[in-house]
Amino acid sequence: MRNALGLMLASVGAAAVIAAVWFWTSSPRVELAAPGTVSAPLAERLAAATPGKPLAARDDVATTAAIPEKPIAPSQKSACANPDALGVARVVVIDTTGGPGFGFEHFKQLDFLADKEVVLTFDDGPWPGNTPAVLKALDDECTKAVFFPIGKHATYHPEILKQVAAAGHTVGAHTWSHANLNTKKMTEQLAKDEIEKGYSAVKLALGAAPSPFFRFPELQHGPAAMAYLASRNVAIFSCDLDSFDFRAKNPEQIINTVMTKLDKQGKGIILMHDFQKHTAEALPVLLRRLKAGGYKVVQMKAKAPLQTLAEYDEALIKDMKVPVASTRPVSSVVQTVSE
Repeated sequence: MRNALGLMLASVGAAAVIAAVWFWTSSPRVELAAPGTVSAPLAERLAAATPGKPLAARDDVATTAAIPEKPIAPSQKSACANPDALGVARVVVIDTTGGPGFGFEHFKQLDFLADKEVVLTFDDGPWPGNTPAVLKALDDECTKAVFFPIGKHATYHPEILKQVAAAGHTVGAHTWSHANLNTKKMTEQLAKDEIEKGYSAVKLALGAAPSPFFRFPELQHGPAAMAYLASRNVAIFSCDLDSFDFRAKNPEQIINTVMTKLDKQGKGIILMHDFQKHTAEALPVLLRRLKAGGYKVVQMKAKAPLQTLAEYDEALIKDMKVPVASTRPVSSVVQTVSE
């Protein structure tokens, strides 16, 4: 009996030892043990780059963004959306010291335009409907012009004149009330008032100083007024060809007048009016005709802005019954709640 019991206990002990050995050697738990350290090949060294030359891109790497070699200046504008636009062939900066004159209608000395070059100019704005239409036509062709606004009109529609400046066009002045400065009743003081008040009105509308560019109403150049403008270092603009758009019965007449004169003269400063409806209607076709005819636009800018006179700035603000230019956009003042 004792022998049988001892044999049974010995068998149980042997079985326990066998089970323990299997558990620690053959059981899946052995896979949880930390792997042994293995040697790995050295990483492939990148090829040295040539100074100033970026490393070649790998075919198996997708580029999601790239840093330009030269930072893009914030002032740089996007390219013209119209690949066949008239555009601007060149930009000239005018030193207005001494009051130089431009436009062969009255001034013969400064012949700076090459053959087939034109300068686009517009008088009498800003005006609702017409001036924005002119701006759109110019923008569609990615080209620029010089605007000579009337002071009163600037106080009526400062938001439109701001659009002119914001679009990158040059803004001068065209007197306060479009008065003829070359009549017997026009004294030197009255002429000065018309000039300076006009500039102050443009400055007040823009919120910035205008360019020292001036065009006489009706192209009537009074000698005393010309001498005064020269003392203020303001450039005087006449024209090389007048569109006579204020007489035109339809847009086609304006286009024909300009192109006929231009094809005869070969170049020039073109006088138009953004105040006129037919001019706004004619401009898209006229600009395309200029492009088709091989003409190129020159933009004129002033070397420095005009310093308006404080007494006229202050007097104009005092005389205005309401603020000329609101610092708040229209949408923040007037909101549609139902239609």
